[in-house]
Amino acid sequence: MESLMAYVVGILFAAAIYMMLRRSIVKLVIGLIMLSNAANLLIFVVSGMTRGAPPLIPEGADAPLGAVADPLPQALILTAIVIAFGVLAFAVVLIRRAYEVVGTDDLDQMKDTDT
Repeated sequence: MESLMAYVVGILFAAAIYMMLRRSIVKLVIGLIMLSNAANLLIFVVSGMTRGAPPLIPEGADAPLGAVADPLPQALILTAIVIAFGVLAFAVVLIRRAYEVVGTDDLDQMKDTDT
């Protein structure tokens, strides 16, 4: 299962870089979203895909009983999702404003407007 997920991560990274190299700024942002999702999936796969109970320590015990899930990758991924959403919201507003000013979403035509 982990080798399949490694292939999915590689495909997501490749597709994200392909989209980021396109001329449209909208496709650039879609590539940025895909890159963020690929990084989140990479953290998830590298941390190990084991099922376990929540890491709760019963009263009177020194350690959790049995196999437990590691909460650190989950916290990292949740933080990354929140940051990616903030970047996406900023990028959408920036694209909208750039389109209003320049009148196009083509990056090459946007370079021609520099004076």
